[in-house]
Amino acid sequence: MSTLGEIEDMIGRIALGDRKAFAALYAATSAKLFGIALRVLNDRQEAEECTQEVFIRVWHAAGRYQRNGLSPMTWLITIARNKAIDRLRARKAGSSGLDELAELPDAGPGPETLAIAADERGRVIVCMGELPPDRAEAIRRVYLEGETYKDLADRFEVPLNTMRTWLRRSLQRLRECLSG
Repeated sequence: MSTLGEIEDMIGRIALGDRKAFAALYAATSAKLFGIALRVLNDRQEAEECTQEVFIRVWHAAGRYQRNGLSPMTWLITIARNKAIDRLRARKAGSSGLDELAELPDAGPGPETLAIAADERGRVIVCMGELPPDRAEAIRRVYLEGETYKDLADRFEVPLNTMRTWLRRSLQRLRECLSG
């Protein structure tokens, strides 16, 4: 995986139309962004299409990326998550006919990938367990099920800004737990 500085440089070069930088960014980040889309959409083909849309968006929006000391992966992940949630909402709004197609067999990840994922999943579960139950549920609902902040605020009967604070602080605690 490229360093965050290298990813930031790639985004800057993409803004200038550098196709090699675009290919390098794709190679460095596509697996992670695909994983995010797959987790939200729970459909491999749709996640692949979503990932393509993410990179089209990156190509067009790279000039608007601003170096601000935050991880450029955060910017990329946000684009991927938002694209996936948009697709999920569109799917819920009206059937696209995809569910009528026959399911194709999936090769799936290999044993090494599964072992690494299980270890990471275990760490996330432990860290999520350290959050208050309502905060952990809010995190799951917004990032895995695509609920809006407004939906969550209504569900938990708290003001919208309180929900934003819950999510921001919970993500900070998760980041600290996972990096420790």
